[in-house]
Amino acid sequence: MFSTLLGPLPAIAIADIEATGIELLATGAPPAAGDEEPARVVEAWRAVTDASDRAVKQVLAGPYSAGRDGPRDRPAELAERLRATILALTEAGCPFVEIDEPDALAITLVPGERARFADAHRRLVEGLAGVHVSLALSGGNLDGADPATFFDLAYASFAFDLIAGPDNWRLIAQAPGDRGIVCGALDPAAGGDETPELLMWAAHYAASTQGRGLDRVGLANAPGLASLEPEVALRKLRRVARAATLAGTDPQAAAAELDPRAFGGRRNRPGRIRPGDDPTP
Repeated sequence: MFSTLLGPLPAIAIADIEATGIELLATGAPPAAGDEEPARVVEAWRAVTDASDRAVKQVLAGPYSAGRDGPRDRPAELAERLRATILALTEAGCPFVEIDEPDALAITLVPGERARFADAHRRLVEGLAGVHVSLALSGGNLDGADPATFFDLAYASFAFDLIAGPDNWRLIAQAPGDRGIVCGALDPAAGGDETPELLMWAAHYAASTQGRGLDRVGLANAPGLASLEPEVALRKLRRVARAATLAGTDPQAAAAELDPRAFGGRRNRPGRIRPGDDPTP
């Protein structure tokens, strides 16, 4: 069980992001584009990782979202360029690369776009080794695409926006158990729900699918905190980090921070058993 962040943030120093308790860090800057020189991307990643004691992922702009409005072969071309960047990052010791696809809804409706998406991503990640590469999908419900569109690709994990796309749970339920799942389940709106119970439910439900287990599950905000004031964005990241800690904790130990109504009316819900109680529901 771990915590991370998805999508852009307002301008916030990496030290302040680290102080929220988020375990897998990112800068919150826009993702590096396919036409950036790999050496420049590596240099920027090294500067950030040198300033932090925690693992730092590098986020790259997905070839489909970045290239879908261009020529037919544009996503494939960007994928080839991004692959060179991933190889350079791997050689530099980057442990985690995230591919950000915020504009892929067309693949749920148009078979040709689905094939274009899959071709670009196969070119991007097929045969890579020595680095964890994750595909982040946001912007809406993508369950209209065949699950094989995603899970036939050689990604180690997938991050789903479950606020803009609640039906993405249908995809999570079909994701192979050896793939990681990051639940983007914290509302990005300034006044949105930040309670830990919903995040913990998301973590445990994802862990229950296909025998995945909590070791292959992460929690994150739903993408898009850039429009918030920095202090609000940081508060939301603190909520994510704390919920991830609670999700990996024994329920009895976590009970003091949770609304007992979240566990139903049973007498043996967390925090309710006392010495001498009958634990039978």
